[in-house]
Amino acid sequence: MPIDAAKALAARPRIAELSWDHKDVQLYHLGIGAGSPATDPDELRYTLESRLHVLPSFATVAGAGKPGVTGGLSMPGIEVDLARVLHGGQSLLVHRPIPVTGTATATHRIAAVYDKGTAAVLVLRTEVADADGPLWTNDAQIFIRGEGGWGGDRGPSARLEPPTGEPDRTVERPVRDDQALLYRLSGDWNPLHADPEFAKVAGFERPILHGLCTYGITLKAVVDTLLGGDVTRVRSYATRFAGVVYPGETLRIRMWHTPASTRVAVSAADRADAPVLADTVVEHT
Repeated sequence: MPIDAAKALAARPRIAELSWDHKDVQLYHLGIGAGSPATDPDELRYTLESRLHVLPSFATVAGAGKPGVTGGLSMPGIEVDLARVLHGGQSLLVHRPIPVTGTATATHRIAAVYDKGTAAVLVLRTEVADADGPLWTNDAQIFIRGEGGWGGDRGPSARLEPPTGEPDRTVERPVRDDQALLYRLSGDWNPLHADPEFAKVAGFERPILHGLCTYGITLKAVVDTLLGGDVTRVRSYATRFAGVVYPGETLRIRMWHTPASTRVAVSAADRADAPVLADTVVEHT
């Protein structure tokens, strides 16, 4: 069996040093569609170094995305075919605002291995701290087709009760044709997002957008629409990747807002509102 759950869970954490500066932050923001219109003062907070703030989802790529999802697949006890791997979900806990320039230590480990019968789910946890203390904790849920069935723990259900009533806000965000090519420059080099032949082997008609790119686009929409553009108000952010996005499509982002949290549902407007992100919650002040 390619996955040895006991070995993976017992493996020593991997420690890595991360560093980033304003150029990394700006590139990430451009990769999730910031900067349009280019001279909009609200957009300049994402693109101009003299006004720059950091969207918390930058945590998923800080340090060029390492340690990241694909790095976790090389941990002891894990040996899988990358073409069978899908990013199932992502959660982020923000301990304090992310600085524009930083150096930090990342501790990366397998936090859980679940047997879903026809697939396995790995929870890859990355805890990041700098000299002043914890910065963020990332959990990536990785879905590996064809690797379940060994009788292990099925794990918790990630499904939430759907929000009720009409959304408080609905916005649409176009995805550029070259969005995946730009986003991957922040460190996620999976060929699924660029190589048409690899995408076909993985079962897709053409390269798909990174789930974490959609994740960033969505958080930016919530911050800009409901949180007054204040990135420091975000406390946590979790989602389940429910479907794919193809570059060139338009995302429809529906939001149900309360003072402490916002429920979000994201769909592909061009494909009859096919679900893209589900069970999505942004907790905030």
